Amino acid sequence: MVELRWLGQMGLMVKTGKTTICIDYYATDDKDRQTPVPVPAGELKGIDAFLGTHDHLDHIDHEAWKIWAKTAPEAKFVFPELFREKVRADGVDEKNALGMNAGDTLQIGDITVHAIPAAHEFLDKDLKTGFYPFLQYIIETEGIKIHHAGDTVRYEGMLPAIKSFGDIDVQLLPINGRDAKRYSSDCIGNMTFQEAADLAGETESRLVIPGHWDMFAHNSADPEEFKAYLDVKYKGRIKCIIPKVMEKITVG
Repeated sequence: MVELRWLGQMGLMVKTGKTTICIDYYATDDKDRQTPVPVPAGELKGIDAFLGTHDHLDHIDHEAWKIWAKTAPEAKFVFPELFREKVRADGVDEKNALGMNAGDTLQIGDITVHAIPAAHEFLDKDLKTGFYPFLQYIIETEGIKIHHAGDTVRYEGMLPAIKSFGDIDVQLLPINGRDAKRYSSDCIGNMTFQEAADLAGETESRLVIPGHWDMFAHNSADPEEFKAYLDVKYKGRIKCIIPKVMEKITVG
């Protein structure tokens, strides 16, 4: 059994019997937030690893990471290797700074983390280092596989990369899309709700959770549209939960 809790935006807590991780937890208060911080950074306890998919404030929250580097000195911090210097500047000890690139795998307690590229909106592979700035994570634990897509659009080869890990039990997918209004404010986009639903349908996930729709008024979406499209097109074969912040979702 694996316990999941959505933390808003693309934040996800994954808890097993022995290990608890947080992915893309944006824990800093901000006047532009539409939703309050579920657990203030200084009050968060019992986390074995903090994972960030890319270096945007609502995914790698440097202000929170600075706090956790002090309050959770044994916790691991997982991030795209390209941003090692910025993470170390947060006060994260070198032994706890676990940079990843596409194709890498690491173990944290009884949780295995695999990394594949994300395209936000492009893959943007660094030509000098070969590092990708945007990642997606496949989490394996207790016989359960969770796909956390980070921020991404679909790209050639993405679906086979996900399916190479076998049956996916849970997906957290961004649904906020991209358009001229976002571009005009320098806001790069993600999958539309239709594209995200089709990815879930083609992956044949047991459960899909829409993300990246609640946090900011200028970059939101309607999760009910996502669920309706998914239900009609895939005839109810893919279960969808529109999450509430900190609501427990049990998978097993």
